[in-house]
Amino acid sequence: MENMVPDIPRIYTALAEWAACFVFVLLLKKRAPKWKTAVISAAALFIQIIFMEVTGSVKIYFWLPCMIIAIALMIGYIYGCCEVYWLDAAYLGILAFVTAEFSASLEWQIVCFFYPGGEHMPVALKWGILFIVLGLVNGMMWKILHSHLAGDGRLGINYREYFSALTIGAAVFAISNLSFLTRNTPFSGQYSFEIANIRTLVDLGGIAMLYAHLIQCSDIRMRRELEAMQNVLQNQYLQYMQSKESIDLINYKYHDLKHQIEVLRSEEDPQKRNAFLNKMEEEIRLYEVQNKTGNKVLDTVLTSKGLVCAKNDITFTCVADGTLVNFMETADICSIFGNALDNAIECEKKIADKEKRLIHVTVSRQKNFLMIRVENYFEGNLRYKEGALATTKKNKAFHGYGIKSIRYTANKYEGALSISTRDSWFELQVLIPMQEGQKVSNG
Repeated sequence: MENMVPDIPRIYTALAEWAACFVFVLLLKKRAPKWKTAVISAAALFIQIIFMEVTGSVKIYFWLPCMIIAIALMIGYIYGCCEVYWLDAAYLGILAFVTAEFSASLEWQIVCFFYPGGEHMPVALKWGILFIVLGLVNGMMWKILHSHLAGDGRLGINYREYFSALTIGAAVFAISNLSFLTRNTPFSGQYSFEIANIRTLVDLGGIAMLYAHLIQCSDIRMRRELEAMQNVLQNQYLQYMQSKESIDLINYKYHDLKHQIEVLRSEEDPQKRNAFLNKMEEEIRLYEVQNKTGNKVLDTVLTSKGLVCAKNDITFTCVADGTLVNFMETADICSIFGNALDNAIECEKKIADKEKRLIHVTVSRQKNFLMIRVENYFEGNLRYKEGALATTKKNKAFHGYGIKSIRYTANKYEGALSISTRDSWFELQVLIPMQEGQKVSNG
């Protein structure tokens, strides 16, 4: 006699859908504090169970709309808890739904294999199998995705990627449920347990395809961002080399002119010529290297940016102990200070009142940490995107990686980047743990 596999209890499906979403809630950056996330999660579970139970006896033609609403509730739960875009949440909702379909189908098939029709099995054993299956399936998904989703959160899924996942999800759902709608197709199963096997195996294949698609999209995006940040870092290094050559030439010319002035002074000393020479000396003094921090690379970066500030009527001040960054590689010093000062200068150039154009740099040691602080005055409101300062430049495809590059470099030294604004004063701060004996040549 054929083992019967009746419909999966609706509460099991609701729990599976909620658990699949909860995996993403654990992995992604949260919108709210933990207690609010817990409240939203509890409310989402309650709503999912009530909706599934209430719609359990609807007519067949209402079945598909009800499934769409169930998926919408899952998407809303992910979006409400996590700092993601709607498109990201919709994409993850598809993955969570297929995972839930597989979990619920696998659990119910196991129950019906040992107890045909799911009857006579002790309630405690039935629920125990459910939680074991949900724990194993979602635990494996968490393990697979942990390295791809953990971090600053947002996926940045585009429409092409979303519709690819939607197509896969729709195909998986249609094939896995085809036999429950009709057995009069070449692809339908004819027997109850055969139908259950089709559903479970098709859902498993769907999970493999969707999660492979997500991992591929994530890897491609990470490679592109890394390449962009490396380009930013390389550009800062090239700027440093150009600035070093220019400043060396300026210093040479400065000392050469200084000697010429001394020769001229030793000759005749009329009042007008003396005034002219005084003015000439004052003008060329601008090009003398003023930053002598103890690190040649930092001196070059600060001086080159200082010249840009002087050209744009920006008051630039610096208190820096350059010996503290001697352990850092040349390119990394250029990345942190070059990008931070480029952003600050870009901001100051937009301020109409030249008296308010202010930038201050501090490099100091606090206990066992190197602290780099770049501060500047700003007006208006600053926009944040994906946990970082949003670019205001027109060509956004090639900008916006300055802050990411600084964060990447800080992470390289096991440090951290923080950004804060207060009373029209913007502060970028980098903290890097110091280790005794760290030494890298920056000559």
